[in-house]
Amino acid sequence: MLCLRPYKPCDAKKIVLWCQDEETFHKWGGDHFGEYPINADIMNHVYFEKNGNCIEEDNFYPMTAFDEDGICGHFIMRYIHGDNHIIRFGWVIVAPDRRGKGYGKEMLSIGIKLAREIYHAEQLSIGVFVDNDSARYCYTSVGFREIETVNGVIEMEL
Repeated sequence: MLCLRPYKPCDAKKIVLWCQDEETFHKWGGDHFGEYPINADIMNHVYFEKNGNCIEEDNFYPMTAFDEDGICGHFIMRYIHGDNHIIRFGWVIVAPDRRGKGYGKEMLSIGIKLAREIYHAEQLSIGVFVDNDSARYCYTSVGFREIETVNGVIEMEL
């Protein structure tokens, strides 16, 4: 059974290992973390010292997915446009040994429920690079629909 909890600094040690190559790193969110490779200190610096690069103080919510074998997925949620009814998902990643097995879909389904029921979001969005077919399929499978493509990123809403 997959569960979610708020991200903890110790999670970074595993999550950064999931960025096994530069392509995965950039598809995950590398532009926000600087140069490849990433390490736990860099990830935690962005999350805790830079508030996930968010301007507002209380709008960055990193989450970690786990099951009986340990952590297996991660994503962030943040309010956008100063509106606490619009949540943007991002930095979605699943452990390499769990990819293609429905973990991403289950993790995001739980996250969507959290965003709607606890954070009272009325609109959800996410972006995906045009060449990231597996992520696009995952996001579509949980209900996101494609809105537009901007600078090589497909914007999706739910």
